[in-house]
Amino acid sequence: MTETIDFAAQARLVSQLAARTADEQLDAPTPCEAYAVRHLLGHLVGLAAAFQHAARKDLGPMTSTDPTATVPDVESGWRTELDRNLEGMAEAWHAPDAWEGETQAGGVTLPAAIAGRIALNELVLHGWDLARATGQEYAPDTASLGVSYALLTPLAEGSESGPLFGPPVTVAADAPLLDQVVALSGRRPDWTPPTS
Repeated sequence: MTETIDFAAQARLVSQLAARTADEQLDAPTPCEAYAVRHLLGHLVGLAAAFQHAARKDLGPMTSTDPTATVPDVESGWRTELDRNLEGMAEAWHAPDAWEGETQAGGVTLPAAIAGRIALNELVLHGWDLARATGQEYAPDTASLGVSYALLTPLAEGSESGPLFGPPVTVAADAPLLDQVVALSGRRPDWTPPTS
């Protein structure tokens, strides 16, 4: 039987972070250098929709588009759209057959079981990005962090698939699991918004 991973807790957490993000914070910088908060949120809206389609094997423009082709942005009603997309994403990946066979995401065809893990990892890392950029507390569930850690560790060690993120940042061996995950993605766990 195919192992499924529950996205519900992490999807809710990202939704809550977005709900507490003020309009005045949309132009604030984030740990993703090319993105302000508005771009990060626009990216989350799009990836939640794209990975929902990927889970359902509903392949087309939503799954074939390179997410780096344009800089995303939020539009009117983005909070409602993000909530809907996150809920749909969690629901879609809850189905056992979502994890079977192959699918497509970001224009790349890959095993569905890997795509699902990448999708959850996106929520974990971008949740951290959003929390840091907006000064919010962030405490993902241990299971979601474990999925990210297992996905990122071989990439950081230079597996044949190549790195999906920046070079890993060194942290103490006994650093909290969240800090280890963030560091494996090439982010600095101590990142704070620059002061003007």
